[in-house]
Amino acid sequence: MGAEKIPPVLHVIAPPSYGGAGRVVSALTRGLVARNRSVHVLTILDLGESDHPLVCELLTAGVPTTSLELAPRAYGTERAHLRRLVREVGARIVHTHGTRVDVVDGPSARRLGLGTVSTLHGFTGGGPKNRFYEWLQVRSVRLFDAVVAVSRPMADRLRAAGVPAERLWTVPNAWFPAGEPLERSAARAELGVPQEGFRIGWVGRLTREKGADVLMAALPLMAELPVAVSVIGDGNQQAPLEAATRERGLGSRVTWHGSVTDAARYMRAFDAFVLSSRTEGTPIALFEAIAADVPIVATAVGGVPDVVTVREALLVPPEDPAALAAAVRELHRDAVRARERARAAAARVAERYGLDAWLDAYERIYLAAAARAEQRAGE
Repeated sequence: MGAEKIPPVLHVIAPPSYGGAGRVVSALTRGLVARNRSVHVLTILDLGESDHPLVCELLTAGVPTTSLELAPRAYGTERAHLRRLVREVGARIVHTHGTRVDVVDGPSARRLGLGTVSTLHGFTGGGPKNRFYEWLQVRSVRLFDAVVAVSRPMADRLRAAGVPAERLWTVPNAWFPAGEPLERSAARAELGVPQEGFRIGWVGRLTREKGADVLMAALPLMAELPVAVSVIGDGNQQAPLEAATRERGLGSRVTWHGSVTDAARYMRAFDAFVLSSRTEGTPIALFEAIAADVPIVATAVGGVPDVVTVREALLVPPEDPAALAAAVRELHRDAVRARERARAAAARVAERYGLDAWLDAYERIYLAAAARAEQRAGE
């Protein structure tokens, strides 16, 4: 970027055990550190989580990081620690990632006169409790100096919910390669799955919005295909999904790997990557599959149709197991065409989702947020 240097930024996240938000924070802070920007990360963890993968990744990469382990609902302690850390690192911008920190820490930063930025990585929907939390999150970020939506549909939703247009930015996630994926045989060996056979990969949190149940419902509809599924990730749906697959007699066709560190390394184990989400932002796992040249079947939700079109992937409606099964069947039937789409997807991502332009966008956002904070201080 130009000569104007961004003020010191403190990122705050309460990272789940697995998820794209943590990977975005990692890539963003590592990129800014490489540009010699002043960056610090505060991770809000449950008790006993000091070895959280995101913390280990950040420290290994040389990103200044502070971890705070808290008992449930220790919000007063969290706010007090935030205030101390702001003073210690000289932060002028607080950038929050996720519902909890948007609601708990963002308003505290605003009261301190700091610039406030939130990136909304996605909405989960689901039951009344989740919807209430999302309402509370949007209500909170409407007062932030800058709000970042990672897809156009999300930006539309935030605008309709009252986030002022002049403070709303649409910045799709970038692709930030972390290393070369393992080759097929090595990836399958490390995952402990057979070397032969057509294998679908599914990667994400096992929660309702990610739609693993839709893929499980599609499996019986392609019973004639010699297809097995690897599920990487964990979450509150894992136990009921495992039970349901056993009841349907599908247990031998599905391998549950749990949370796997650096899942991107194993993408080439798969003949197809299926993203069956009900809702999305701009999913990092999709970029990881594309980078590994794996053919894609994905639901056309959130930012997915911006990342890949029908020329680069097979796109299906959400919550439609029959359409998902038909797409996998098509991919299995025509492997040559599937590889052509995979190569086209890799070329599209390389052209449109580069790291430098993404970092430039965030630097502009920080400068705008700092300017707004100064304006508030003068009012």
